[in-house]
Amino acid sequence: MNRNPKTALITGITGQDGSYLAELLLGKGYAVHGVVRRTSNLLRSRVEHLRRDENVYDKRLFLHYGDLSDGTTLRRIFSKVQPAEIYHLAGQSHVGLSFEIPESTCDEIGMATLRLLEIARDQAEPVKIYHASSSEIFGNATESPQTETTPLLPSSPYGCAKAFATQLARVYRDSYGLFVCNGILYNHESPRRGENFVTRKIARAVARIARGLEDELVLGSLESRRDWGRAQDYVVAMWLMLQHEKPDDYVVATGETHSVREFVEAAFAVVKLPWEKYVRHNRAFDRLNDPAHLVGSAEKIKATLGWQPTGSFVELVREMVEAELADASIKS
Repeated sequence: MNRNPKTALITGITGQDGSYLAELLLGKGYAVHGVVRRTSNLLRSRVEHLRRDENVYDKRLFLHYGDLSDGTTLRRIFSKVQPAEIYHLAGQSHVGLSFEIPESTCDEIGMATLRLLEIARDQAEPVKIYHASSSEIFGNATESPQTETTPLLPSSPYGCAKAFATQLARVYRDSYGLFVCNGILYNHESPRRGENFVTRKIARAVARIARGLEDELVLGSLESRRDWGRAQDYVVAMWLMLQHEKPDDYVVATGETHSVREFVEAAFAVVKLPWEKYVRHNRAFDRLNDPAHLVGSAEKIKATLGWQPTGSFVELVREMVEAELADASIKS
């Protein structure tokens, strides 16, 4: 049975990146299959608009129940779908939370990646794999900006798990000839970002404050800096990696950093309110062992694949705040 070259399987399809990637691939004529957990009362809000589209759902978009800890079910999905491209995005993705649940974080990220690589290795026909790595593999980096050859020095359980999975991908590429790409993505945000991430927390609180529904925003350190990009751009980078003639690793980043304070200032500027009046610092929210200076160099992916980030930092913040202001659930 020959694979359709435009059949893709996405783990983590209901997440921020998965939903944008599904839209991108559908727009390019793919049949898109996603792995979802069979969880009661699960709200798949990020892909709900696709599920409700009768021209898309069960015609070019298909969801399959499965769990990354269940290798048997994953093999059945592979056998049924026969994907030509796999985008492995699933797994516990909150760095701070990984200190609270280190075992499940490492299993969801590390062992799940190993299971997928083993299944891919057993396929009769070659399959291309994108693995979602992270800037957190560099942690307390020894150089700045970081590149694809920067030594791995993770500073969190999440970073350790991603470093393990990233190295596994390299081993399977070098040892078995699998087409596996590591996308070493730096922080990327959007209105679909999870509410437990600081950027979404800020955007949502600013909108609620502007609506008179809240009167303060409590945050950890305002001096933490991140290389923040747009999630919509970063899923394009994922797709480009699997279209290249050979697999490789790529840093995906903007090359500039901004502090949480700058994000707060830009967010409150959207609603024309003085941020100092509403923001309060609570040390309990400070991140353990916060990386010193993570900023990526995307020169390789720009030169090799022609990828370019779009929009500015201020435009990203405005997009997120305006999406919250438009949310009917927080209208006053």
